[in-house]
Amino acid sequence: MNRVSLVDRSGTSAERQALLDQIHAAFGATPNMFRAVANSPAALRSLWGSFGALGAGTLGAKLGEQIAVAVADRNACEYCLAAHTVLGRKAGASAEEMAAAQGGEAADARTQAALRFALKLVDARGQVGDADVKQLREAGFDDEAIVEILAHVALNLFTNYVNVAFAVPVDFPAVRLRGSR
Repeated sequence: MNRVSLVDRSGTSAERQALLDQIHAAFGATPNMFRAVANSPAALRSLWGSFGALGAGTLGAKLGEQIAVAVADRNACEYCLAAHTVLGRKAGASAEEMAAAQGGEAADARTQAALRFALKLVDARGQVGDADVKQLREAGFDDEAIVEILAHVALNLFTNYVNVAFAVPVDFPAVRLRGSR
């Protein structure tokens, strides 16, 4: 059972309703995670704004979703794992690519470097070194992309924590956690 209420977009404040209507239009439904976050309009504005900003970034949707499933699995977030697996497939990733990313793996060196860095950020709580950033540069990432990788990790930590802490009901097809530790 979820630990906070799931806000109904038809029976809430005008500000919450406007944001939830945008989310509904983007997804064709209003995912439970956004309904939980809608308890705080400030948090919902932050979350939705971050999704939009990073979606328009330089990494591309596919890599963003691969990072999301790696972080979700590492944090044992069943909700985000399910949601981002669906979104990754919509972004052009194969089922095999998404399954590999869930374990922090990729066939191409560039994606592999991004996933390793993302998981190191999670595991080391941001305590990365010069060599970690150098590996990203050697894989072809510039400063803009490196900062975006970190931003994707930070956004996914937020959503993982929301879903795990508040036991938000999963409303996407379930994906089994691998426990990639």
